[in-house]
Amino acid sequence: MSAVVEGHQPPAPLVKAFNGVLRALLPSPLGRGVREFMLLAFTGRRSGRRYRVPVTAHRDAGGPYVLTPAGWRLNFTGGADADVTFAGRTTPMRGVLVDDEAAVVRLYLDRITELGRRGAARQIGLRFPAGRLPTSDEVTRLVRREHFGVVRLSRKT
Repeated sequence: MSAVVEGHQPPAPLVKAFNGVLRALLPSPLGRGVREFMLLAFTGRRSGRRYRVPVTAHRDAGGPYVLTPAGWRLNFTGGADADVTFAGRTTPMRGVLVDDEAAVVRLYLDRITELGRRGAARQIGLRFPAGRLPTSDEVTRLVRREHFGVVRLSRKT
């Protein structure tokens, strides 16, 4: 039996090319018109290397956040500083990897429900083989199986 919801990313060469375009576009004056993406600039906790990662911008009452299975999210374990470029403006922020599985599942489920299947496929990188939205238990299995995580962002004070 196939999963009701699965992670699904475009081919790596396409992602690499698109990310290169976004890295150049988002901090430019043209970036003011782009509100679907933001650029995270942060330092690797072990490598000390500076990263600039384009991500889909998500927001709720708690502020902006990132949904990702990518390994770079672990740099935000316990919190880390990041410069976040959104709508052409760069703001110093603090990112924290959400470590409560129930909170991660809730954020994914809320966003999937809000976006619908088509929007969640495009903005979160999901596929829905069963042709329906997943239940909370099915999202829990997705989070565990594909190591999906959330980085919550807040303004530095």
